Amino acid sequence: MPYTHIAITTTPAKFEETVAFYKKAIAPLGYSETANYGTVVGFGIDGKNDFWIFSKETMTFSEGPGFHFAFLAKDKKAVAAFHEAGLATGGKDQGPPGPRPKFGPKYYGAFVIDPMGNNVEVTSYDADQE
Repeated sequence: MPYTHIAITTTPAKFEETVAFYKKAIAPLGYSETANYGTVVGFGIDGKNDFWIFSKETMTFSEGPGFHFAFLAKDKKAVAAFHEAGLATGGKDQGPPGPRPKFGPKYYGAFVIDPMGNNVEVTSYDADQE
C-alpha cells in the first residue's frame, strides 16, 4: 500500500525555522511550498502536497512524537478494516472511518494512534466506491 503523505510537527518557537530549513533543503528534489495555512505548511512536487509541517499547537494528538503518515487504501472496506484492526491491537481511535470534506470531495479515511503515539491514517479517494 503506498503512502499518500507524511507530516512532522515542531514547537511554535521552531516552526518558521523548520519551514525555512525544508524549503531550501528539499528544493533540489523538486519540492516547493504548495500550501500555507499559517501554522501548517505543505510541500510537494507538481502541486501534489505529500510533505506537511505542523506547528504543535495545531495538532490534536499530543501523546507521542507527533509523527503522522497516511497509507492509501483501495476502498472504504480497507479503510474500515484498518481502523478495526488498529483498535483491536491496542491503538487509540483518532477518527473513525468516514468522509472528511475539508480534505477533499473524494476523501474517505480513518485515524488510529499507534502504541508509540504516532498518528496513522488510511485513506481512499475513490468517490464511486461502495
